[in-house]
Amino acid sequence: MISAAPPRWHDLGWLVFAALALTLLHQFEENGLDLTGRPAGLLNALCTGFGFRDAVACPVPLSVITGLNVGTVWIAALIAVLTVHRHPLLGLTVFAVPLGTLILHIGAAVGLMRYNSGLATALLLLPLAAWTLLVAAHRFGAGPKAFAALFAAAVLSAAVTFALLLAARHGMVGDGVIVPAFVLLGLLPAGLMLLATRRARPPVAPASKARTRRSPARAQNRTQAPL
Repeated sequence: MISAAPPRWHDLGWLVFAALALTLLHQFEENGLDLTGRPAGLLNALCTGFGFRDAVACPVPLSVITGLNVGTVWIAALIAVLTVHRHPLLGLTVFAVPLGTLILHIGAAVGLMRYNSGLATALLLLPLAAWTLLVAAHRFGAGPKAFAALFAAAVLSAAVTFALLLAARHGMVGDGVIVPAFVLLGLLPAGLMLLATRRARPPVAPASKARTRRSPARAQNRTQAPL
């Protein structure tokens, strides 16, 4: 008998794909047109936040945007989407980098007391992430280890991104460091989730010593005295 498919809002694969679509919208708000109609708002916001007039006068290279969006976001998101049906908890990592960028967006909004490009869609990801975690806990037994791995990946991705931005602002790193670093950062969420949720192998039972039984013929020969 074929079991009925769960409703979409209880289907982890569908929720992960919805998160990917919302991430694409988030990138458009950051790098296309934001809610104020400003193009390429993220790079301009970064540069003005660092004290520069605009992106032209800013030492932060365009590779920061490319490396973060293509290297980190899409590598982590595609791993989650492609593995969610075989390894459901890996699907949760689609939220790791967006939650990390949410930390940066909220920090910038609070610090500067104004809207920044990407803030609105980053906030929209939060309820979707919370609901997906509830579904994963109810249907697939996601527990504290999986949640800790997800939030650790989010915090680490935010910290590494901020560190790379500061280093680029001071001219300490260039394209040769920024792009590979963001690519490796895209592998971090899946790696942490695998480490946190792997099941320990049950201990191997010691092999019992086989009891050797003597054949009746050999036992009879041993009881007879030699002629």
